Amino acid sequence: MSEAAAPVEIILRIPGQWAHPGELMERLPEGHRLTPEGLILPDGTAIQFGGLAADGQFAEIFRTSCRQAATPEELAVVKSYTVNFCLSGPGGSLEAARRMMQAGAAVVRAGGAGVFVDNSVLAHGGRHWLQMSEDGGPDATSFAFVAIVSGRDDVFTMGMHVLGLRDLLMKRVDADAESFGIIDVIRYLARGEKPVDEGHVLADVSGPRFRAFVQDSPRELARGPMHNPFGRLKLVSMRDLAEKN
Repeated sequence: MSEAAAPVEIILRIPGQWAHPGELMERLPEGHRLTPEGLILPDGTAIQFGGLAADGQFAEIFRTSCRQAATPEELAVVKSYTVNFCLSGPGGSLEAARRMMQAGAAVVRAGGAGVFVDNSVLAHGGRHWLQMSEDGGPDATSFAFVAIVSGRDDVFTMGMHVLGLRDLLMKRVDADAESFGIIDVIRYLARGEKPVDEGHVLADVSGPRFRAFVQDSPRELARGPMHNPFGRLKLVSMRDLAEKN
């Protein structure tokens, strides 16, 4: 499937203590409306919405999934939340991801405690989400949506498809490097300076660092929001390639 054709849906959950939809509607920022067609943004975009009743598991999942520590006040709301206000909309580009960030920010300003991203199992307290939304740059957007998962030997990402990009797989020793590690690679790709495909070489100021190899996404993620329809890039260090040769 080509990147242009691959469907991506961004799914956000925003916990709050609204007594009824009307309370949320009254607190939305100026220019935002809640209608049967969706959450209407100032530019006229309609974002689909729904609600999930509180359960006994989400609050702890949110807390342990926070990339940065949420405030005690935010976590107190999450702990006693009454409903998850869910937003879903198209992704697959930096612009689309920014639009969903803005939609999530509107609901946070209306009383949401934070945002949980189904596509990467990442959570952010409301204060941090507003900061990233106001920034809106590639670094802030990738930080909001892309998770980094470390194993014993390898490190991989989840959520790059939100930006229309393949996920990454690297050796842990390479991913954790101080110079041009996995965070630097995510930023490089998110900025869209150069497309990276099969056989491409990634380099920094020190010279060539990695060669890219395209793989399918893990089969166990198929059909879920974490599935990346674009696949993933396995980045192999030029040092390892040289040693094999």
